[in-house]
Amino acid sequence: MSNNTNSIVSKVWSFCNPLKDVGVSYGDYMEQLTYLLFLKMADEYSKPPHNRKLNIPKEYNWESLTSKKGAELELHYSTLLRELSTAKGTLGQIFTKSQNKIQDPAMLAKIIDMIDSEQWLVMGQM
Repeated sequence: MSNNTNSIVSKVWSFCNPLKDVGVSYGDYMEQLTYLLFLKMADEYSKPPHNRKLNIPKEYNWESLTSKKGAELELHYSTLLRELSTAKGTLGQIFTKSQNKIQDPAMLAKIIDMIDSEQWLVMGQM
């Protein structure tokens, strides 16, 4: 594995312990992290220098998650997963049958903050 791959894997695993401590199973953890990382990386692709047009509705994009806290965040995340699961095409397939498995709003906010603090596309290109 290259250093940049090791860096990404290390970063992803660092999110595991906080989730394990609140009773989120390994499978659920990986599933939730996949959804969140997808949204974060889609956000990065939509900005310069990439400027890709993505079909994620603005009300359910990455920034919609980072602007909320507490019970409002938990409700929004659950709604986001449900709505994206009904989207047409690849987006709907990615989020098929998705549900929020992180029931602790503070932990959900912590994981979102941890993901938000990194530039994942840059990390993958190092």
